[in-house]
Amino acid sequence: MAVQQVFPLSGVVQQYAWGKTGSNSEVARRATGGGPPPRARVAGDKPYAELWMGCHPRGDAKILDNCISQKTLGQWIAENQDCLGSKVKDTFNGKLPFLFKVLSVETALSIQAHPNKELAEKLHLQAPQHYPDANHKPEIAIALTSFQGLCGFRPVEEIVTFLTMAAGNNMEDINGELLLQLHQQYPGDIGCFAIYFLNLLTLKPGEAMFLEANVPHAYLKGDCVECMACSDNTVRAGLTPKFIDVPTLCEMLNYTPSKDRLFLPTQSQEDPYLSIYNPPVPDFTVMKMEVPGSITEYKVLAVDSASILLIVQGRVTASTPTAQTPIPLQRGGVLFIGANESVSLKLTVPDDLLMFRACCLL
Repeated sequence: MAVQQVFPLSGVVQQYAWGKTGSNSEVARRATGGGPPPRARVAGDKPYAELWMGCHPRGDAKILDNCISQKTLGQWIAENQDCLGSKVKDTFNGKLPFLFKVLSVETALSIQAHPNKELAEKLHLQAPQHYPDANHKPEIAIALTSFQGLCGFRPVEEIVTFLTMAAGNNMEDINGELLLQLHQQYPGDIGCFAIYFLNLLTLKPGEAMFLEANVPHAYLKGDCVECMACSDNTVRAGLTPKFIDVPTLCEMLNYTPSKDRLFLPTQSQEDPYLSIYNPPVPDFTVMKMEVPGSITEYKVLAVDSASILLIVQGRVTASTPTAQTPIPLQRGGVLFIGANESVSLKLTVPDDLLMFRACCLL
């Protein structure tokens, strides 16, 4: 009997203090909307910051299929490595190379940068208490709602203009409201002034920013899907009470000014409903599928990589040759798809369908 290669997952919620609280959080709404009854209740006074979909040791997704003996995705992949696809399996030593997330940000995350692979190996060897693994951590954030963040150094003339205007009294000209918000969240933190040195982006839904190694950045407010290499290595610069490694930070940062930090997807030639965010790293690619409600059935493109599919909007049933019964999915539903598996989605209501899919296209 063929091993079942397609099955539903339940992601792991991280309740960091910066997350949106209760049902205001996209994370809470998706974490409780995707699983079978009885679904977890949302605590109105608790933060729901991140939903992790992957195999990270601190958040290994649970398998929602009683016919599968393994309880978590990490356990299942360890025993079924061929599901990764031959190139992914060989390149990443039998491990899923990415971590897929939903983030709901209420208060700013720390200003930070991530080391490249060479530096990550060195830092992990020197200070494993601060740098828990030897991997790099490139990441992409794709807005679900209006999403505000800092990314890369501004052009020098913009920085000079801000510093010159700061001597005046017009707070509107110098992002005064944002400065006061950050100062309320992190009183006395010098990182509040990073808004004058780093590019300030407000992403519309579907817009993205890619955060390569050594680029300073911070998420300030909003909801997004995020995909990254599977790592926890972060070098912090401000807006945090946590450890700040100043010598490492100053040595590693990319100080090259840049203006346009939007990362644009490409339109698939094979599928008119598919947009592909393919950053210049081997670890991950993210696909966005926007299917009109007038389409009754949608075929998910088979790829030579394990992938994780997130339903953001809509309701479908998924069927595949290796699944014994169709799998119902609604908003917040998460589906694991093994390499080269074909999946058919039947829309069960005539509403538009919005999905994101993380995979590794080598």
